Amino acid sequence: QVQLVESGGGLVQAGGSLRLSCAASASAFSINAMGWYRQAPGKQRELVASIANDDTANYADSVKGRFTISRGNAKNTVYLQMGSLKPEDTAVYYCNIRMHVTQLEYWGQGTQVTVSS
Repeated sequence: QVQLVESGGGLVQAGGSLRLSCAASASAFSINAMGWYRQAPGKQRELVASIANDDTANYADSVKGRFTISRGNAKNTVYLQMGSLKPEDTAVYYCNIRMHVTQLEYWGQGTQVTVSS
């Protein structure tokens, strides 16, 4: 069973920055892609950003130019650098990984990000 440990959420004022981290217990070689999703109250979970094992990144239109996803040197850690935060970015943010061989997906426990106006 793969475990994901997230950190870095919190309360920030609009225009501020936060950095989320997620460390996976799986080896980097077994991971196909890593990403971040978010879910605001009353809304469906949505993709924020993802990064493939060739470091190709994909972003939701709502965060392009403000958020940056990256992987650590060990490639089993993923970061989300969030800047120019807006109140509408308030949500629980979840780390996600997809495995190479099985294509199984695993989720982190979620970390709350709250942006005050």
